[in-house]
Amino acid sequence: MRGTLFIFSGPAGVGKGTVLKLALGRLSNIKYSVSCTTRSPRPNSDKEGESYYFISEDEFRSMIKAGAFLEYARVHGHLYGTRRDFVEKTLEAGTDIVLEIDVQGAFIVKKNMPEAVSIFVKPPSMEELNRRLRGRNSESDEEQALRIRNAAGELDCADSYDYIIVNDVAERAAEEFIKIVKSYREETI
Repeated sequence: MRGTLFIFSGPAGVGKGTVLKLALGRLSNIKYSVSCTTRSPRPNSDKEGESYYFISEDEFRSMIKAGAFLEYARVHGHLYGTRRDFVEKTLEAGTDIVLEIDVQGAFIVKKNMPEAVSIFVKPPSMEELNRRLRGRNSESDEEQALRIRNAAGELDCADSYDYIIVNDVAERAAEEFIKIVKSYREETI
């Protein structure tokens, strides 16, 4: 039996990573797909092979030419992509997989794999999203402003997703994600 592909996206700073960490620790038979990026690691928070695979722009472009990505996009000035081989092997092994990707990537994956389950994470308010981004202290003022501008457009896409989770409290949002995953497992048993 093939695994289920879950797409998990939303604007920068909404807490996607936090929600997934809480949820994945309580789910079995699901893997997190580590994306590739050309951006630099955030000091004190990003870990190679865990947060992202940090690669050069040249290496990324070589991987594009080789067809190595299920999806890729330029987001906030950097390239991000999902490795096709890892996703396919995981699904074929009967294991579920979650992609934490941006809106552009989500639409590409959904177009190519319409069976994928898409979940959009919204902040409780734009004010809270601003506060969270500033609290990360990981981007320059210019990068934060770009992420906030991009968030407005991303939030307009939420209704295109199969599910919307409001991340007002990370623990509650994680529980909602767990319920969604389990509902697909029950359907296929």
